Amino acid sequence: MPSLITTPDDNVNTKNLPTTMATHDAEENRFLIWGGKGWIAGHLEKILKSQGKEVFTTVVRMEDREAVKTELHKIKPTHVLNCAGCTGRPNVDWCEDHKEKTIRSNAIGTLNLADCCYVAGIHCTVFATGCIYHYDNAHPIGGPGYKETDPANFTGSFYSETKGHVEEIIKYYTNCLILRLRMPVSDDLHPRNFVTKISKYERVVDIPNSNTILTDLLPASILMAEHYDIGVYNFTNPGAISHNEVLTLFKEIVRPDFTWKNFSVEEQAKVLKAGRSNCLLETTKLEKKLKEYNYSVPEVHEAYKRCFERMKAAGVK
Repeated sequence: MPSLITTPDDNVNTKNLPTTMATHDAEENRFLIWGGKGWIAGHLEKILKSQGKEVFTTVVRMEDREAVKTELHKIKPTHVLNCAGCTGRPNVDWCEDHKEKTIRSNAIGTLNLADCCYVAGIHCTVFATGCIYHYDNAHPIGGPGYKETDPANFTGSFYSETKGHVEEIIKYYTNCLILRLRMPVSDDLHPRNFVTKISKYERVVDIPNSNTILTDLLPASILMAEHYDIGVYNFTNPGAISHNEVLTLFKEIVRPDFTWKNFSVEEQAKVLKAGRSNCLLETTKLEKKLKEYNYSVPEVHEAYKRCFERMKAAGVK
């Protein structure tokens, strides 16, 4: 079996740990994207190449410690971008029936890769999830959003439950940047795109949520990685937008003949195996950090308008 624990030869490379990581020159950066065949990984690879950066991808299983160590030694990256993990097909309901596989990927794998990077003195950016919260009395719809320091309170799906537990551990690694995405959206209608998903549902709920418009946020993730930022960040556009607001803009800008129907959360629960997270994430910490790099992220309604305008200009229907 592949090794899943630290072995005696896992000597920590102290020369590259975060206290000195920021001394690297941008010209020396070498990026390795884990989960290299994935949707978000593909976007990151394209952006990095367009910026003239040295980038590699891999599909090595994160839970296989020896294989991970071999890959890191072979590529010798300064930065790992972890886009790997198990979200299930066609959706997170899959995880309810495949708990062991979900644990090996999202828990053991994610922690193993972070630890191997720590041992090797490599900065690791983890593309995590903000789907670990749900509206409650202290955070009602229209009220304050969840901060990075708030404990996870949503365990309605096994996927979210494992993600919440892992974050509580991985946040202590001093080489890790944890970015919480929610309902990611691209400028096309890729099957993994949140807009694609809800546009194909027979009925949708209408609840405001934080969303991640990838065109706005992925370049920011590279900036943060290059500056060797660490810690947890809510990684969404500021504000919240409801499903109906999203689909209204989609109809107005992209597909004028589009129609949809709504149903309640209670009705939705009858057709889903697992619950779904609905929440607003507070983005002040992210906005403040990005301001240091003269980078800003548009409010979510404006971001969607721009996204759909880009779709329209590209001929997406």
